[in-house]
Amino acid sequence: MQTIRVALDERSYPIHIGAGLIERIDLLAPLLPQRRVMIVSNTVVAPLYLDRVVRAFERAGIEALSVVLPDGEDHKDWPTLNLIFDALLRHRCDRKTTLIALGGGVIGDITGFAAAAFMRGVPFVQMPTTLLAQVDSSVGGKTGINHPLGKNMIGAFHQPIAVLADIDTFSTLPDRELKAGIAEIIKHGAIRDADYFQWLEANIERLLARDAEALIHAIKRSVEIKAEVVALDERESGLRAVLNFGHTFGHAIEAGLGFGTWLHGEAVGAGMVMAADLSRRLGLIDAAARERVRELIARAGLPAAGPALGFERYLELMSVDKKNESGRLRFVLLRAIGDAFVHDSVDRDALRAIVDACTNSVN
Repeated sequence: MQTIRVALDERSYPIHIGAGLIERIDLLAPLLPQRRVMIVSNTVVAPLYLDRVVRAFERAGIEALSVVLPDGEDHKDWPTLNLIFDALLRHRCDRKTTLIALGGGVIGDITGFAAAAFMRGVPFVQMPTTLLAQVDSSVGGKTGINHPLGKNMIGAFHQPIAVLADIDTFSTLPDRELKAGIAEIIKHGAIRDADYFQWLEANIERLLARDAEALIHAIKRSVEIKAEVVALDERESGLRAVLNFGHTFGHAIEAGLGFGTWLHGEAVGAGMVMAADLSRRLGLIDAAARERVRELIARAGLPAAGPALGFERYLELMSVDKKNESGRLRFVLLRAIGDAFVHDSVDRDALRAIVDACTNSVN
């Protein structure tokens, strides 16, 4: 087991990475304010792991309630959020009840938002079961739900008290979901660690083959990068925005196609290619660096081009991105592989050229 700490003073917390961790309640018990938890899962993950986790809590003398939500990004909304509140109130839970997010990124985000809002804030634990959630959404305290006009537009910053990232859950993870997680891994190398990006170029096939050693190394390094950025800028007032490389275009793709049509990682993969090409067209990187990003995305089995939504539709959807300020579109761009920054002076013609060059009609 590898353990990394997110350094946020009194709100610091451990991220444990390894095998067999979803039943390691001994790692959580000392952190719980009372011996009662509410496990939140979905209709896909619950049949696989919920009973095991409930029994593990009960063996530790901890009462484990549960609520099972419908699966999918299209259910990351107010009605589904209310199912969590309904269960908490029905069981007369109080502000010392800890929520446990057992599932992928949608479950982690919606459970964290419920924890932030219920009785003005209760503790929660992340038990991410997808690669994407383990390397990205379970770390950093961003929680929320979607709005039809934009992804994650309603939410709160609310840090977990611990993260248990169990790689054994990948045994039931579909290949498409695995590849979606690799997109976020590629992002971390592209924005902050050129050597890591180079390692990914050399080891992408090992990740796709689910090599345990390669996966643990990639998860650990990605979590280290994200934890470092979050510790420096918890509420995204500056540096943390670089973690959104590819996301301005990617979120537009998700919303434009309808949430759930493309997986988040698939949309971010295409979005990173678009952002890298924008960086090249602005003279920030050369064509070779742009091609390295595009080629690694393609080798990971991810879309290297966005769907043809049309320039005006892309512009409309990107205009509600959370990074925007005073009506100006802001993009995370590359100065080099491993060096990202936020840029807010992209003209309309450059954006039109990117949308024309980096999209196709294959949805």
